[in-house]
Amino acid sequence: MSSAPQSTLPYPPIHAGKKFVALSDWDGTITTRDSNDYLTDNLGYGKEKRRQGNFDVLAGRMTFRDSFREMLESVTAAGHTFEECKEVLRREIKLDPGFKEFYACGMAPLIRAVLSNLVGEESANEIEIIANDVDIHPDGKWEIKYRHPSSGFGHDKSQAILPYRDLAEPPTLFFFGDGVSDISAAKHADLLFVKVKGDGENDLSSYCTREGIKHVLFEDFSKALPVIQSVVAGKQTVAEVLGA
Repeated sequence: MSSAPQSTLPYPPIHAGKKFVALSDWDGTITTRDSNDYLTDNLGYGKEKRRQGNFDVLAGRMTFRDSFREMLESVTAAGHTFEECKEVLRREIKLDPGFKEFYACGMAPLIRAVLSNLVGEESANEIEIIANDVDIHPDGKWEIKYRHPSSGFGHDKSQAILPYRDLAEPPTLFFFGDGVSDISAAKHADLLFVKVKGDGENDLSSYCTREGIKHVLFEDFSKALPVIQSVVAGKQTVAEVLGA
């Protein structure tokens, strides 16, 4: 833990004493579309350039931190304010159809905005969000505030997982993700669920297959729920789920 990147933003407390902890990516995992991708494709420099950035990250030619910053800068450069972006996402981004049943993290203000619209203000406030943030300037321009600016990931999601490993009785950790922003967390979960999307942008699945990281594919949370329930009930072990 001594080499962990310094966080510029606070973390919620560790849930010590829990037997199971579930952590999830937000964009494209809990939602049916990635909100930042949507903004970039429709208000920024477009899908083709965004996808090339993802391929560069997967190939190690670029860090996700720098690719993501360029994506969002293309939106602000086109003159779109943060409030405008929030309203667009409230209108266009939908929840994974199985998440409400499953529900027991992007940028926190955008996640809150969409969550409150999809699951209600009270439920949204009960969900702990570990994300990047945003700085809004007096002239209306805005920019991402990375949680881990010294890390090539910008937000190193493994740092939400690794503290649980130091507990006297660490829980079984489930992680849900879909894309290049989740690479930092992929190998640290006990049971990794990787979302398969119909648009073919299955970057996390490609990465895990290449790196030999065992994972479970799922289309929506209703498909993942029975697997989680089986492990929690002791009917299956993680190793059995992964086919080890």
